[in-house]
Amino acid sequence: MASVAQQLKDLFVPIHEVAYMADEPNEELQALGYEGYWPLYFASRSAPLGRVPAEVVDALFYNFAPGEVAACIPAVWDVATPEAVLAARQRGCVAALRNILGELAHSPVVARAAELFLKAAVSVPVEGRMLFAGLRSLPVPEEPLARLWHAATLLREHRGDGHLAALIANGINGQESHVLLALFWDMKPRDFGRLDPLSDAQLEEVIDGLRQRGLVDNDGWFTPAGRKLRTDIEDLTDELAAPAYTCLSAQEIAELTTGLAPLVEKIKAASPF
Repeated sequence: MASVAQQLKDLFVPIHEVAYMADEPNEELQALGYEGYWPLYFASRSAPLGRVPAEVVDALFYNFAPGEVAACIPAVWDVATPEAVLAARQRGCVAALRNILGELAHSPVVARAAELFLKAAVSVPVEGRMLFAGLRSLPVPEEPLARLWHAATLLREHRGDGHLAALIANGINGQESHVLLALFWDMKPRDFGRLDPLSDAQLEEVIDGLRQRGLVDNDGWFTPAGRKLRTDIEDLTDELAAPAYTCLSAQEIAELTTGLAPLVEKIKAASPF
């Protein structure tokens, strides 16, 4: 049976990820003057941190190839302020959810889920969770659908900060994490889009490092030890996320899983991936 952390992840992640899967957020950010996907991605996701250097964003986002972040940060702040970017991102995400959900966007479930997700998100400390802390410093929207997206984003980045801690604790760097995730999804690493910036030689160097640690076999697939490590990292991520949900009763968790299921199915069905 899935843990509570896994159950709720399956609900809030699709809500949050309209930021990357839908057209409306991109259109709002393009209206500010951004061109191309990665400048608006780095601007919108790092905006809660303010105008920090590329080195800080690179460290916090963890798994981008050398030079990817510096190609966009800090230049993105010559286009628009972090405050303008945050407002545009939220407008676009809420518009996307409203267009996907139709009448369900006005369901009482939306307001109730937002309330419960926020209850969870403000119940845990921010220590060691930098992106989560940045998001927690932002005002909470009043409108229910905006409130739900904001709360889902808080929980997603809380989990994400914990996932990075789990990777670091297990000695896995950013590019290695992509390789392990690709293999976890039964994909060859070369077919995993986030590894595209690496040349074949660079990618082979990453894989060879995992091979030397006994995590990848000669054919480039998981060894039993490698699969166990990736599973252990996911389990530790769940464990680090779990304290956020201890404030929710069994009835409240059931409310979330039952009430949000139809909405999340519509969102997932609308995803291009």
